[in-house]
Amino acid sequence: MRPEAAPARDRGARVVLGLAGSPRPHGNSGRLLERFLSGAASAGAEVEWVAVAECRIAGCRACDECQRAGECVVTDDFQTLETRIVRADVIALAAPLFFWNLPAQVKALVDRSQCQWVRKCVLRRELPPSAGGHSRRRGVFLGTGGQPEADFGGVLQTVRSFFAVYEADLWANACYSGLDSAGEIEHHPTALEEAVRLGRRAVEEPW
Repeated sequence: MRPEAAPARDRGARVVLGLAGSPRPHGNSGRLLERFLSGAASAGAEVEWVAVAECRIAGCRACDECQRAGECVVTDDFQTLETRIVRADVIALAAPLFFWNLPAQVKALVDRSQCQWVRKCVLRRELPPSAGGHSRRRGVFLGTGGQPEADFGGVLQTVRSFFAVYEADLWANACYSGLDSAGEIEHHPTALEEAVRLGRRAVEEPW
């Protein structure tokens, strides 16, 4: 069943959902996400953190059953996560580059969101407002790449399309190259503090 709009008493309380997209949720991209969420919390947001790799999300099987009602008929953790994404005012996805795109675990979430594309582009149904009462959500991507000059162009296109079907804009991205081994982000001169500031801005800046 599609989630209903947030109750009126929740309006104004901005919800920031952090999606840790790495199979190593507390690695370099995960640490960026943690700092982003700490910044959002310091600005008064309700923050949530999900390790996507720990969710049970099967790949899209291209059955086209979502064409009927804009809902995926494969039952697993996708439905719960989909509801949380729809509720969020800010969707922050953090992931490392795997062959210039997202890791398989989070790509399954993206592919299963085909049902939201059907809802938006075929059935032309509106989503309920976010918890804070917004019809448009903010999307943020936090990325890390192992090579010194990693190319984030492909992953940003994928992420932009993912956000779009949930009525979210790619509002900001922060991508850092040359971070391959676990924990290397801790030695980056600016990344963690930049993530904190971005988290605050995502909540505080006018919609």
